[in-house]
Amino acid sequence: MNSLSILTRMKTNPVVPDSAVVIPDLIRDPVPRKPWIADQVRNDKSGSALLLALSLLLPACSKAPEVPAAVATHATASTVAWVKPEGANMDPIFAQAKAANKPVFLYWGAVWCPPCNQIKATVFNRQDFIERSKSFVPVYLDGDTAGAQKLGTRFKVRGYPTMILLRPDGTELTRLPGEVQASQYMEVLNLGLASGASAKESLAAVQNGGEVKLTPEAWRQLAYYSWEQDEAQLVAQKERAQTLHKLAQACPPAQVEASSRLALKAMVAAAQDKSALPDKSAALARVQQILADAPLRRSNFDQLVNYAPDLLELLSASGSSERAGLLTSWNAALDQFAADTSLSTADRLSAIAGKVALAKVGRTKDDKTELNAALLAQVRAAVLAADQAASSTYERQAVIPNAADVLSEAGLLAESDAMLKAELPKALSPYYHMLVLSSNARQRGDKVAALDWAEQAWNAAKGPATRLQWGSGYVNRLIELAPQDAVRIEKAATGVLAELEAVPETFYERNRRGLEKMGQRLQSWNKGGLHKAALNKFKVQLDAVCAKLPEQDETRAACSAVFQASAGMAKA
Repeated sequence: MNSLSILTRMKTNPVVPDSAVVIPDLIRDPVPRKPWIADQVRNDKSGSALLLALSLLLPACSKAPEVPAAVATHATASTVAWVKPEGANMDPIFAQAKAANKPVFLYWGAVWCPPCNQIKATVFNRQDFIERSKSFVPVYLDGDTAGAQKLGTRFKVRGYPTMILLRPDGTELTRLPGEVQASQYMEVLNLGLASGASAKESLAAVQNGGEVKLTPEAWRQLAYYSWEQDEAQLVAQKERAQTLHKLAQACPPAQVEASSRLALKAMVAAAQDKSALPDKSAALARVQQILADAPLRRSNFDQLVNYAPDLLELLSASGSSERAGLLTSWNAALDQFAADTSLSTADRLSAIAGKVALAKVGRTKDDKTELNAALLAQVRAAVLAADQAASSTYERQAVIPNAADVLSEAGLLAESDAMLKAELPKALSPYYHMLVLSSNARQRGDKVAALDWAEQAWNAAKGPATRLQWGSGYVNRLIELAPQDAVRIEKAATGVLAELEAVPETFYERNRRGLEKMGQRLQSWNKGGLHKAALNKFKVQLDAVCAKLPEQDETRAACSAVFQASAGMAKA
């Protein structure tokens, strides 16, 4: 994933993905560019012969057993039979999976998030996905439902969306990449379903040394594993770049696509971790090879589009001949993607977003120099095409915020605002768009508008987890942009704490991180005891919630430690 996506959610009771709605292909939503929005989103992006072979390996579609009473299903003849957990209890679902000898497909998402709506529009509505879903137990887990955040902790999922294939006993097979094109996604899903070994087991086989004899399918599974959302399930974050590099080196030369993808992912991980490449010249040559090879370019579309600036800076120095050559090749590749009518309009938009990101490499944060006229014309044309092509509710929730973000990244803030404001009355989750408007205002230096839009977004947000994210984010923005406005800060923080449900599920995963981050900001705001009375008020208010939690439950201690933990974080 790159640096685009933005944020948030909708109903307390989730809307099950509507697979019956046929929606055109969408752009993958990369990693957020806007830092404070990114906090809220993330914490706080083929051949017929192979498919035939896979279909023979997959179990025959048998009649599903009776669903346990505790498991609710939502299905029609033409949609996926999504299963929704009852609270934080997945036991009935795994019992169902064991009885049917089927793996479990876990989709962790939220109603408001653009990438989730992309998945609904590009994958979940495909007839081949609907048919394939009969081979597994499809579980839909919305982050705003009761027990969802606790399950998020259990399955180590953080960013929306995350998709995991699990064996009937609950062990992971693989994590599926949400950023690849829909046809690639289906191939990777089929690989996971047909594989006898998990991604973890395949990785261990490579790491154990000696002669590696993984099948081509196992190598592809590792290459398309969602390393960005691993959450230390396969390797620790600090070891990711090195592990991917070793995999790329160990991958047989005949597995060109897999080895190229692993090599690119290793470079991206190194760029993000600020770690050195083992062989920079070899890495540069590999990228040049991929850019020059049409099939390899296409199979690595997501990496080349979403991580172009990261890789450019990793591989070349400013003003060097290497950088000039890479820029020429990369922009040519992106232009080819943008003109490729076999790609969706939204994917072509993402190629233009990649060009904008490349054009801004080396600029300081405050550099307001206008991009060249030809690129601005490309941006406007791509945005217009995406707006006109996006027709369904799901599609527009994914496309419009990204189109507006491309405009704002290109310095066309007024046009970005106009697009978002026009969309507000018909948006699936308008409060998401309000946060982008807030970000645009902040970029213009308009603190008043930035805070007003952030407040409107919080007021309009739906669902307990989403409201906690939006509310704590609003408090953090107030402290950042208007620390002198104690009345407004106290009102907002009191409002966030007043909505906390006194149940253990409130203090897991994203909720817990959001609370601790807000506590940290409030502690910093109180530096020198300037707002001691307000802090004491917040602590008393939170203590009243903590006291209602089960005495022996671990979340009671987590609740009570919010401000203490925050103080430690602030000190560090």
